[in-house]
Amino acid sequence: MKKYLLFFTALMFLMLPVNSAAFADEEIFSEEQLSYYRNLGLQGQTVNVYNWGEYISDGAEDSMNVIGEFERLTGAKVNYTNYESNENMYSKLSGGGVSYDVIVPSDYMIGRLIDEDMLAEINWENVPNIEYIEDQFKNLYFDPQQKYSLCFNVGTTALIYNKQLVSETPESWKVLWDEQYKDKILMFNNSRDAFAIAQALLGQSFNTTSEADWNQAAELLARQKDAVSPVYVMDEIFNLMESGEYAFATYYAGDYALMNENNEDLAYCFPEEGVNIFYDAFCIPKCVQNKRGAEAFINFMHEPQVALANAEYIYYASPNVHVIYNEEYSLYENEAVYPENMPSGQYFENLPQNILELQADLWTGVKSGNLSAQSEAQNRKIYIESGILAGIVVCVAAVKLVSNYQKRKREDLSDLYEN
Repeated sequence: MKKYLLFFTALMFLMLPVNSAAFADEEIFSEEQLSYYRNLGLQGQTVNVYNWGEYISDGAEDSMNVIGEFERLTGAKVNYTNYESNENMYSKLSGGGVSYDVIVPSDYMIGRLIDEDMLAEINWENVPNIEYIEDQFKNLYFDPQQKYSLCFNVGTTALIYNKQLVSETPESWKVLWDEQYKDKILMFNNSRDAFAIAQALLGQSFNTTSEADWNQAAELLARQKDAVSPVYVMDEIFNLMESGEYAFATYYAGDYALMNENNEDLAYCFPEEGVNIFYDAFCIPKCVQNKRGAEAFINFMHEPQVALANAEYIYYASPNVHVIYNEEYSLYENEAVYPENMPSGQYFENLPQNILELQADLWTGVKSGNLSAQSEAQNRKIYIESGILAGIVVCVAAVKLVSNYQKRKREDLSDLYEN
């Protein structure tokens, strides 16, 4: 993983005023930035941040320790925890008994949280760095009035493949059902992304509210499980795909760029049926205990130096203009992360409750194998065998009843003759 932050920030901010006797944070930030955060009055306070794993620059390999810098500049303490999926985050948040100040959901989940009145409005006077966000990433479809969120990252799904194990360059998601790659496929371990692949193949909307559509997509995923026995993964994909043991993986284009640095045999494509285009954004849940601290943290994440550090670390597209147009940025104009021609794609939107419940039930069925053709065949076999056994039992019982009846009849006749 490339971490060239100090080199890049030195180039970007060479002209910023710096105190020659400064500490590490003062070598990165201008005096104006230092003064702003030190004067917020957050000393001794705690900011609870709930974010995806591996989703912030953490100081590894000479990168910026973003949490550490925020704590030094503000005097606050950050309680930082991770989740693996939007659904896991929602479950924790909706279950109550937790208090987070900042969360980082994806687009459709933000829509759901807004619909369920679970987000607090952001005071933009406390987040002046919104001015650094490219206009196309403001007022997004899930928050059109820009009340509840500030875009953090942008990306797409992609089909990642190992050139050493794949004979032809793939163009379609169909290859994920090819039996020659049995036991060599890594599949999304979250329902929304997995269903989107099946929906793309079926020509469905990713946001369909037809139960028949969702059942059809689930059947297609069940057939995949029968055909190729995919391994369902999320963050585990890095080690597994970089090892060279797997032929295909479904994941995010930015993560492909990172994996490719560790295994040059990996390549990617945007399948012709289309991909999911997603946004992740900072939000403040209504269970917030330190709203001012939350807004300061969100603002800090879009300081030019910090936005660059995060972009260099997580390899997703940034909406921050100081990253997008920085020619020294290692992913500047990278086609996987910033494609010149955006692939055909759809966005995820919040779904009605009945569809969310159906999706969850179907996904459980797919992963458990209860929806698969093999499972159905096995169930039919069990039903048939059980029916046969029951029939035999009934027949044996009937024969025994007849035999007993005939025996009693003979005994009765014998008694009659004797008398």
